[in-house]
Amino acid sequence: MNKINMIAPCLFGVESIAADEFRRMGFENVVTENGRVKLTGDFNMLARANICSRFAERIMIDVGEFTAVTFTELFDGVKALPWEDYIGRDDAFPVNGWSIDSQLFSIPDCQSIIKKAIVERLKLKYRISVFPETGPQYKVRFSIHKNNVSMMIDTSGEGLHKRGYRRNSNDAPLKETLAAAMCDLARIYPDTKLFDPFCGSGTLLIESALMATKTAPGLRRYFAAERFGFIPENVWREERTRAQDLIIHNVDFRAVGFDNDENAVRLTLENAKKAGVSKYVTASVADVRDFTPPDDRCVCITNPPYGERLLDVKAAEELYTVMGKRFKEGMGRKYYIISPHDEFEKFFGRQADKRRKLYNGMIKCQLFMYFKNKER
Repeated sequence: MNKINMIAPCLFGVESIAADEFRRMGFENVVTENGRVKLTGDFNMLARANICSRFAERIMIDVGEFTAVTFTELFDGVKALPWEDYIGRDDAFPVNGWSIDSQLFSIPDCQSIIKKAIVERLKLKYRISVFPETGPQYKVRFSIHKNNVSMMIDTSGEGLHKRGYRRNSNDAPLKETLAAAMCDLARIYPDTKLFDPFCGSGTLLIESALMATKTAPGLRRYFAAERFGFIPENVWREERTRAQDLIIHNVDFRAVGFDNDENAVRLTLENAKKAGVSKYVTASVADVRDFTPPDDRCVCITNPPYGERLLDVKAAEELYTVMGKRFKEGMGRKYYIISPHDEFEKFFGRQADKRRKLYNGMIKCQLFMYFKNKER
């Protein structure tokens, strides 16, 4: 098995960013689709994607795809796939998935049929009738969209947004993969000076520090595929060593956070330490009404509270007005603000230079980007 076809689900709006990252990693046949990226690579590349991807939600082996409008077609399509290339006679293989806009809409029935089809396939290959499922777990995932069936095996385990540094968070955490995408769009460099006046549990500060130092986000965690029998153990050692060697030490990067909640500031500092970037991250208690950007080049990336989460809509709008007054233009200052409010620019007081649609969980947002060097 020299080449493996993979699927990397990602947040809507992040597909092209994730695809560009995979191309830089050295993947082949990188293709974007809605909510996911398809790619091809060997065992090392599979490990590299898990360890190094900042934007993908997980890495899945693409076992195969087909069309099915009846349960018989679903059974036959699943049974025709080469499950024995991945799943051993003692391995566990639970089945989960989803179906949207398809004739096969009953998830429990789909799970049952897919499981039975895999068992029947493996019975023929291994010539056994009972599967103890006491070995490593191979989580089989299916997606059925408009009758197109995708069968996959999850190699990540916990989602890749779970870097390991944020076991605790504030009431409205920003997903790490989305935070990383915002940092990528803001173009973080090793000498960037970054500010976040609503730092919460520090996700934007930490993801930017990891990006500035070229630290792989998955270096400090474990992946399900490390127990897969068909992947050589040395692959993971090689890729972790490679990722470690790419880290840039002692950069001039600085990330400064503020929050009016003392517990949020404490969480930020704790999480930065867990992530190994505490030397680049500082945080203190302060209100955005007192925020003044420095008189030199800097980047502000932030996720202010908004009405659907922590504040009522009117309070959020008042906050946007305050931000517009405090976030001064000129002097090489750049601002990247995510919000679901359709009229954010109206309350902020000026039109964004560019906007990009992103999703924070199920909430449709816009990233409002202010980067042109205009004096007020």
